[in-house]
Amino acid sequence: MTTHLLPQTLGLEPSFGFGDRLGLATQGHVAALTQRGGPIRGIFAQQSIRELARTARQPDEVMAAATLGLRHADFDQPWGADADHLKTTADAERMLAAGFTFFTIDPSDFVDQQADHDETRVLDAKFDAVREQLAWHEHYVGRVVEIPNGPGFELDEQTVRRAIVKYGRAIEHAVGLANYIHEAARHAGRTVELEISVDETDQPTTVPEHFIIADRLRVCGTTIASLAPRFVGELEKGIDYKGDVEHLTKTLTDHAAIAEHLGPYKLSLHSGSDKLSMYQPFAQATRGRFHVKTAGTSYLEALRVVARHDPKSFREIITFSRSHYNEDRATYHVSATLNDAPPVEDVRDDTDLERLYLERWDEVPEGVGFNAPGRQILHCTFGSVLCDQRLGTILRQTIQAHPQTYTKVLTEHFVRHLKPLVAGIRSAGTTSPRRA
Repeated sequence: MTTHLLPQTLGLEPSFGFGDRLGLATQGHVAALTQRGGPIRGIFAQQSIRELARTARQPDEVMAAATLGLRHADFDQPWGADADHLKTTADAERMLAAGFTFFTIDPSDFVDQQADHDETRVLDAKFDAVREQLAWHEHYVGRVVEIPNGPGFELDEQTVRRAIVKYGRAIEHAVGLANYIHEAARHAGRTVELEISVDETDQPTTVPEHFIIADRLRVCGTTIASLAPRFVGELEKGIDYKGDVEHLTKTLTDHAAIAEHLGPYKLSLHSGSDKLSMYQPFAQATRGRFHVKTAGTSYLEALRVVARHDPKSFREIITFSRSHYNEDRATYHVSATLNDAPPVEDVRDDTDLERLYLERWDEVPEGVGFNAPGRQILHCTFGSVLCDQRLGTILRQTIQAHPQTYTKVLTEHFVRHLKPLVAGIRSAGTTSPRRA
């Protein structure tokens, strides 16, 4: 296999993870990146362990599909492959064997989701329970932190205790899994890079918490390519950012300053699909040192192809998805309910169904992402649809019968994503990729 068809590590270059749950989207992804991606590198093979289970795919299938799409598109630039949301050594081994180069460690099972709300008495009891195991409390209490071109703060007793209770065990788990991945890669003669994800939490990662997380990783010798904090506001699946963009921009600048000071490493935006209103501030605040991760949005665009070429089957998929939504949404951060979108029998016009469940760019202002609740219903139920023998087959066959439509809608969709990111890079005065 020629070198350009093998995934590489991308270092500090700005990068965009496309995600492809069907294995048929790479040519559309390449078309968008080639057209408007500027200095941004593509991560074309990207799949989480959860997605593999829900789509009944194997890591080597994901890699093969991306490679085939790149070959057909005559793509000859560096690209990456993301083994997403890894929780165990067994997960890591599967993805390493398939040739993935970017390993996203997800220690969220070890994050104490209640720490932000605990009363002092409860927090102190939790801290006492882990104090001996996590013996780095005194290293931070009373420490005055001044970040060049960034925030300044003092780490008081309560802040440190809460950070240790909330993230301490997660940090230890991430370090252990990171060491395992690096050792396994070394034995395999491979070069890989790591991302740490702490975004799947109920409360935002504060700037002092980010500092403590990154500093502990540094002290433990864990080098990362990127880190995904939980940003302020709501980053729900499949729709635009919900929150105060001005406040977000201020916190992004502070987070980026920490990433520069303690790394450098990239800031990573997960649940990045359709977050158009925050893309330019995100790229500008990080000065192009970012990673954006999308996944389900390419599946939704596949459903758009069905909506346009086989509206009867699109209606069936909507009805099926509605029947599975309340169960399938359990592991996702979404707010849509079944009452927020009408059942198909209440909608006579097929084009209205596309608008209600997928939205159309020609009806959305420039710089704004989609916000239809129906998208979340379809987004969360992808696994149920793809693993249903009849509907999954219909979806795949429709895409295979209309590849030009799929490439067209994907290109249009992702050009809208990439444009504000490139604009943010340029407005920050960074116009060329940077490697570690």
